[in-house]
Amino acid sequence: MTGTMHTRPVHDEHHSVGQLVGQATEQLSRLVRQEVALAKLELAEKGRRAGRGGGLLGAAGAIAYVGVFALAGSAAAALSLVLPVWAAALIVTAVLFVVAGVLAVIGRAQLRRAAPPTPEVTLGSVRADVDAIRERAHR
Repeated sequence: MTGTMHTRPVHDEHHSVGQLVGQATEQLSRLVRQEVALAKLELAEKGRRAGRGGGLLGAAGAIAYVGVFALAGSAAAALSLVLPVWAAALIVTAVLFVVAGVLAVIGRAQLRRAAPPTPEVTLGSVRADVDAIRERAHR
């Protein structure tokens, strides 16, 4: 060993440490902004699903409420009149309850699809980004 150091000439394709840090900072900042935008989109979609599900459940509750009144009317008609009147009222009541049941099932399914309200796709993407950064940092 001679104890002397040979310096390599700096070529155009090589960047200084400051430039590399600047590029890394800019790229990381852009990546974070993109991930935040993705999270916003994902949460907005889940919010829309939750809104639809809640609306359908509300409609189911309102129709069931009306169904209770129809059932009460059916019972009163059954006590005071002959069979055809109360039978017609009972059929209307049954149809209202069936509609309420269908709306409740659809609304519940919408709410289940919306929960949990975490941006799962974005979290997976961020994890992949972190793994890629760690892998490149160990090289």
